[in-house]
Amino acid sequence: MNKNTDKFSFNPVFIISAIVIAVFVLFGAISPSLFAAGANAAFAFTTESFGWLYLLAVFFFVIFLLFLALSRYGRVRLGGDDERPEYPFFTWIGMLFSAGFGVGLVFWGVAEPMSHFFTSPYASTEPLTEEGARLAMGYSFFHWGVSQWSVFAIVGLIIAYFQFRKKSNGLISTSLSPMIKEGPIKKPLNQTIDILAVIATVMGVATSVGLGVLQINGGLNNVFGIPNTPFYQVIIIVVLTVLFLTSTTTGINKGIKWLSNINLGTALVLMLFVFIAGPTIFILETFTLGLGDYITNFVRYSLRLQPYQGGEWVKDWTIFYWAWAIAWSPFVGAFVARVSRGRTIREFIVGVLIIPPVIALLWIAVFGGTALHMDLFSGTSIAQAVNEDLTSALFVTFEQLPLSFILSVLAILLILTFLVTSADSATYIISSMTTNGSLNPPLAVRIVWGVLLGGIAAVLLIASGLEGLQTASLVSALPFTIILILMVYTLFKLLRKEFPREKRK
Repeated sequence: MNKNTDKFSFNPVFIISAIVIAVFVLFGAISPSLFAAGANAAFAFTTESFGWLYLLAVFFFVIFLLFLALSRYGRVRLGGDDERPEYPFFTWIGMLFSAGFGVGLVFWGVAEPMSHFFTSPYASTEPLTEEGARLAMGYSFFHWGVSQWSVFAIVGLIIAYFQFRKKSNGLISTSLSPMIKEGPIKKPLNQTIDILAVIATVMGVATSVGLGVLQINGGLNNVFGIPNTPFYQVIIIVVLTVLFLTSTTTGINKGIKWLSNINLGTALVLMLFVFIAGPTIFILETFTLGLGDYITNFVRYSLRLQPYQGGEWVKDWTIFYWAWAIAWSPFVGAFVARVSRGRTIREFIVGVLIIPPVIALLWIAVFGGTALHMDLFSGTSIAQAVNEDLTSALFVTFEQLPLSFILSVLAILLILTFLVTSADSATYIISSMTTNGSLNPPLAVRIVWGVLLGGIAAVLLIASGLEGLQTASLVSALPFTIILILMVYTLFKLLRKEFPREKRK
């Protein structure tokens, strides 16, 4: 147990956000059908009315980051003018490398390209064909590439700028303080901003936890015949919650660092084995062609909606992904900010927009490319199996490879440890956000958030399954999207004020 934790004191951000999440948990537990109906209505309304906002916002983030990296502001250091990076270059790259892995990538690495292969993103492209496979890989690269990481980079950059250069706390509200005039409304407005950020983060983390639980249950069903039902999913969530709360009580350095090292090693071993045992040349060619298609179609995919022909594809995929990224961004952003102290803005942007996306694209090329090759040239029906059960994607692919049982068990353990580290880290970040940015939030606060995280993930799964998880991110991210845009404006304003001093130096 960490003995350096701060004492608990009354904090409106903690009390109100915890009550809001607790109400969601109780409502979903008491009336799952009514909860599901409300979630579905919220999903439909948000995608219909605000899908355009998510697309424009994320595209704007990419353009803004590229502008900063190439402009004079790129020289500004995330720390004092003479401050050196806290971590050596290759250590920092390694940390960004580990950030590129995660439970979402493990879940969708096979499931997404095979879903697009079975149901084409464009009606004009025939599914289950060579052209369909190419489109599936290009679109999967797009969803896991620069756009998603631009959201994390924006939040991380702003947190790092205020925390390390302006010597403020790491709260989201701090980045908007320059826009809010002093007066009686400033404090409650700041608290409201932090509450919205906390709720978005909780829902984003719950989505990732839920996806991981679904995949663990799918793996246990595939390997050991354990039924894939809400009952077992709740059991998995309970076990998971106990594990990450145990990790939390050991202290952030011991628990998270130990598990993170296991995660990274296991993921690399799995990827290397599949790369060698699978269709190696095909994987390399798929990666190269997919990268080319991704770059060529970047603007088209970034701004694609379906107002003329109708359809749900973009809403179910691109808009969901961007909303999930926005909801998840305070958590990932806080991590990349923490490890980037002393870097210039240019170094930060280049590192965050290149290292993690490249890892994601390699993972998709190795696992998704292997599954596509099997369906195209070996007569398997992985796409059909994935269409029937998304959670089986990775394990159905492993069945076609040597040592399939060992690979599947390793994958289940990998997902479990990813979930523990993600939930452990998220509990710490959320606890910090609800205790005025404390670096050592009270253990009681961390335990409360750990229980609520497990509870909201369980309720979403029981009530609506995968759709419930998607809705949680989509709806909670909406107000936070507006906050992010305002944060970008504030950052740019401060950089413009600061630059003359930088130039003279």
